[in-house]
Amino acid sequence: MDVVNLRIMFGMHGPAEGSIEAQVTKLAELQRKGLVRNIGLSNVTRAQIQEGRKICDIVCVQNQYNLAHRDDDALIDELARHGIAYVPFFPLGGFSPLQSSTLSGVAERLGATPMQVALAWLLQRSPNVLLIPGTSSVGHLRENLAAAELELSADVLRELNGVAKAA
Repeated sequence: MDVVNLRIMFGMHGPAEGSIEAQVTKLAELQRKGLVRNIGLSNVTRAQIQEGRKICDIVCVQNQYNLAHRDDDALIDELARHGIAYVPFFPLGGFSPLQSSTLSGVAERLGATPMQVALAWLLQRSPNVLLIPGTSSVGHLRENLAAAELELSADVLRELNGVAKAA
């Protein structure tokens, strides 16, 4: 397997502290046997990432993150400095899709959908952000791909950054 993401479920509503040494050690053993090429972590805290990195290389972190849910802002920048990819889950809001008059207004001005703008914002957030948005149709896939073509100006980025403060 190219990448195995170890999902930690200590907390009911997001990352929660607790040792991940035993689980990461087992994955590292599988890596040494050639069964796993790379190891990632999901739903983790900064301390858990540091703990995991003492055991093996961590290639990616997958936590909840989107235009409105920005708890990992500093973590994304820290991971970028270490060459570790950040894979946001629920990039479009998950079970509660992103809704914001600011997002809708920007999308209308750009001739795009709000979800395209939300994806474009993520793509421009940091070079280590790797998006895997879900899709249910070819049309939806094309819509998601078109988000990569949107260029958001510095003014638009500032406007969108305010969405998290209002949420």
